[in-house]
Amino acid sequence: QVQLVESGGGLVQAGSSLRLSCSASGRTFSNYHMGWFRQAPGKEREFVAAIHWGGVSTYYAVDSVKGRFAISRDNAKNMVYLQMNSLKPEDTAVYYCAANAGLYYTIYADYEYWGRGTQVTVSS
Repeated sequence: QVQLVESGGGLVQAGSSLRLSCSASGRTFSNYHMGWFRQAPGKEREFVAAIHWGGVSTYYAVDSVKGRFAISRDNAKNMVYLQMNSLKPEDTAVYYCAANAGLYYTIYADYEYWGRGTQVTVSS
């Protein structure tokens, strides 16, 4: 099992940047693909970004974050990050990181371990 803890959320103004961090413990971190998801009030949780276990490729599921968000990982530190630039009010949500030991890192349903989330609020 993998334990995940997110941090780095907060209240910022539109146009600002934040970097979310997710610390992993438990089983070998480098065995897992990692993803970031978010859930806005009244909406379903959506897949934001993912990164291959080896860090060799990334995937962005939401068109509106492409070019503004960047996912990365440091397997030596058991960490995954989400750099968020040019934040918009519509980015307001609870952000979750999750781990996936499956074959494909782009499949939402394969993410089996979840953190508790960190709140990101973007004011206009």
